[in-house]
Amino acid sequence: MKVLITGASGLIGKNLIKKMLDRGYFINFFTTQKNKINSIKNCNGFYWNPSRGNIDLKAFEGVSQLIHLAGASISKPWTKYYKNKIIDSRVLSSQIIYNSLVDINYRLDGIVSASAIGGYLSSNEKIYKESDPLSAKTFLGKVVSKWEHSVDELEIHSERLTKLRIGLVLSDKGGFLSKLIILIKFGLGSAFGDGNQWQSWIHIDDLCELIIYSIEKNYHGIYNAVSNNPLTQNSLIKKIGKEINRPIFFPNIPGFVLKLFLGERSQLIMDSHKVSSDKIIKSGFKFKYNHFEDAIKNLKLN
Repeated sequence: MKVLITGASGLIGKNLIKKMLDRGYFINFFTTQKNKINSIKNCNGFYWNPSRGNIDLKAFEGVSQLIHLAGASISKPWTKYYKNKIIDSRVLSSQIIYNSLVDINYRLDGIVSASAIGGYLSSNEKIYKESDPLSAKTFLGKVVSKWEHSVDELEIHSERLTKLRIGLVLSDKGGFLSKLIILIKFGLGSAFGDGNQWQSWIHIDDLCELIIYSIEKNYHGIYNAVSNNPLTQNSLIKKIGKEINRPIFFPNIPGFVLKLFLGERSQLIMDSHKVSSDKIIKSGFKFKYNHFEDAIKNLKLN
């Protein structure tokens, strides 16, 4: 089977490609840098630049599945320019794929697209299921809403469309966890606010396995891509400290202090999402890392 991957150079994309090559998939990928077209061994790279409307249509030849992971990182400072980039990198990439499929009159067997749990309203009490609306009015909520709407437009060009609402991705190769571990190693780790906000997470390996599983089992619709054991930020910080032998001494950092330093971006840390993965479990998917302790033991944190 041949797949086309956007966002191939990102944290998820790199890990996913290794797993798919091992299983015999043929892979095409898009890159915005022409000098990286041949950068991934045993894969075929194609140039695109959605913001300029540039795309190599040969990338679609023989492709049956699209895995759509493109999107600028949300961890960088949210200047007005960069906030637009966060949205445009998701929306314009979907739009150029839509227009391309129209131009070449091509229909895919399936599309799997990344999304995020940040579209759900922050709450310490509610357990979110896929049927719950994306009602967050924050910037992240706006991003997810526009992101999913642009992806929904692609459904007309595919037999199946799957959206994976992804939680905190646990990896030792980047992302929020890597930054947090640095602070804890230097004795500066502590929870934020009251620390009771819920963190719904997934190990990078489980996420990539879920993407492959969703293709092989013909998923269709929305699925929460999180483990079934969320934990509070207080608990998360303490478990990481214990794993790397760095006890947590500092008191929690007040939310207003965090907002003073990070501004609107503080919602990445202060928002609370307790999200259910019952739907993917009932579909037959089995997590390798369903408990946070097991997940971080697998990572190279020291």
